[in-house]
Amino acid sequence: MTITIRTATPADAALLAQLNDHVHTLHVEHRPDLFTPSPDAAAHFEEQIAAPAVTVLIAESADGTPVGYAVARIVHWPGNTFAIPDDVVYLDQLSVSPTAARTGVGSALLDAVRTHGRAAGCRRLTTAVWHFNTAARTFYESAGLAPMNQQMDQLL
Repeated sequence: MTITIRTATPADAALLAQLNDHVHTLHVEHRPDLFTPSPDAAAHFEEQIAAPAVTVLIAESADGTPVGYAVARIVHWPGNTFAIPDDVVYLDQLSVSPTAARTGVGSALLDAVRTHGRAAGCRRLTTAVWHFNTAARTFYESAGLAPMNQQMDQLL
């Protein structure tokens, strides 16, 4: 599949909400204690697009059909007594339309995020993956990302 990556504009907020729907549904199914079934996703994406440290990318197929998106955030960590300063590109969200799964869209978006991070002077790419999302964990590991830490929770 030929894939073009472009930067999202405020006019893309509703489209991004649609591309996010199947991933958000997965989150609601597995963690209804954390995720609301009816978010105002378009407003969320409007905020993301407007944020100075955030870049939202949209993947389109050769005919211009949107098939995925990524949200990348540049994070400047000042460091502290225990850790060195670091500039990181954080992949906040990545979603590929189910009809375009396993066609290279996710890899193209991940490569675009890496390129964006390098251009911003970042030394690392980080992301977080929900434990229940085995498909995403497999994708990231096959793309060269390795587990860094593990966050755990418990309902009280």
